[in-house]
Amino acid sequence: MRAYHASDEESLLARSLLKDWAGEGFLSESQHKQMERETVCELRRTNIFLRLVLFFFALIIVGAAVGLFFLLFLERSSQQTIGLFLLAFAAVSYVAAELATSKARLYRYGIEEALLVCCVGFVCVGMYFTLSSGSFLFTSERNAAEFLAAVAGSILSLWIWHRFGLPYFFLGAMIFAVWLPSYWTSSDATRHVAVAALYAAALLTVMIVRPRHRFTFLIQQYSIAEALLWFGIYLAINLQLSDSKLSGRATTEFARPFYWTTWTLIWCLPPLVLARGLRLKDRFVIVAGAIVAILTLITNKSYLGGERHTWDPMLLGAFLIVVALVIRRWLASGLNEIRHGFTARRLSGKDKVWLNTAATALGLAAPNAIVPSPQAASPDAQFGGGDSGGGGASSEW
Repeated sequence: MRAYHASDEESLLARSLLKDWAGEGFLSESQHKQMERETVCELRRTNIFLRLVLFFFALIIVGAAVGLFFLLFLERSSQQTIGLFLLAFAAVSYVAAELATSKARLYRYGIEEALLVCCVGFVCVGMYFTLSSGSFLFTSERNAAEFLAAVAGSILSLWIWHRFGLPYFFLGAMIFAVWLPSYWTSSDATRHVAVAALYAAALLTVMIVRPRHRFTFLIQQYSIAEALLWFGIYLAINLQLSDSKLSGRATTEFARPFYWTTWTLIWCLPPLVLARGLRLKDRFVIVAGAIVAILTLITNKSYLGGERHTWDPMLLGAFLIVVALVIRRWLASGLNEIRHGFTARRLSGKDKVWLNTAATALGLAAPNAIVPSPQAASPDAQFGGGDSGGGGASSEW
C-alpha cells in the first residue's frame, strides 16, 4: 500500500544514518564509501530549499492551469458544474502524483507534494460546491456540505499520509477533524470533548500499531503522528488556547466544573506525555511533552484569573534555563555522562544541520533584522572639542 518500495526507503534511512555517523567521526571515509555503495537507492531527492521552490512553483502552475480552464470554458457555469470539474481535477492531480513517484521516482521532491495538496483542496472545494448546489441530497443544508467536505478531506489526507508518508498530511487530517463536531452539536464544551475524543481514539490506534514497526523505517512516521496527537489533545482541552485566544470567546462562559476539569487536565497531561516519551526514548514525543508543559506554565495565570505582567516571560525564561542546567548537570554526573540511556553530549549532527537550516531560513526571511541598516549622516555634525588640530592645524580645521 506504500507508494515506494520498502527496500528503497530502508536504503534512504541507512544512507542518512551513515552520513550522520561519518560527519561525527564514528566512521572513516573508506567505511562510509563502502557502506554507501551497499545502500544504493534509485529515488530522486533534493535539498529542502529546492524542494520548497519546486513545491510553490508546482502549486502556482496547477492553480493557474485550473483557473485558466475555468476562465476559458466555464466562465458562466453553475456551482454544481464547477464542483464536478474540481473533483475531476482532483483525480487528475492524484494520478499525476502517483506517476511522479512511480515513473519519475520522485521522493520528497516538492512537485508530487504540491500535486497531492492540490488534490485535497480540489476534493474539499469540489464536494462543497457539488453538495450545496441544489441538486443533491443535502441541498438545503449548507452545514451538511461542509461536514462531508471535511470528512472527505480528513480521509483523503490520512490515505496520503499512509501511502506517501508525508507527516503534514496527518496534521491536515487532524485540522479537518476539528470541524466535524460542529455538525453534531452546538455546545462549545461538547465540541471540545468530541475533538479530544477523536484525537484520543486515533492516539490509541497509533499506539497499538506502532510496536509492529519498531525496527523499520516507519517508526519515525508513527512517532511524529503520536506527538501530533498528544499536542492536539492538549490544545482541545486547554480553553485558554483554543477558545479565548482563537475565537475571542470568554472562557468564563463555560460551566465551572468543566472549566476546572480542563485546568486539572492541562497539568496532568504534560507529565504523562513526558513519561511516555522518556520510556520510548522518542524525541518527538519528548518535544511535544516539553511544549505542552511550557504552554501550561504560560496559560496557568490566565486560567486562575491572575494579572499578566511584562516580566512574566523573563521569569519563565529564567526558570527554563535553571531546569535545563539542572538536567544537564544531572546527566553529566552519571557514569560516562550517561543516565538510563540519556546523555547531554551531542551524538548526532542532525541538530547542527537543523540549526544551520533555521539560521539560513531566518536570514532569508528577515535580512533587515540581522544586518543593521546604515546610519544616515547628519550634515550638522562637526568634530570638535580639541584645543588644536593635527600637524599645527587649529581646532576649527
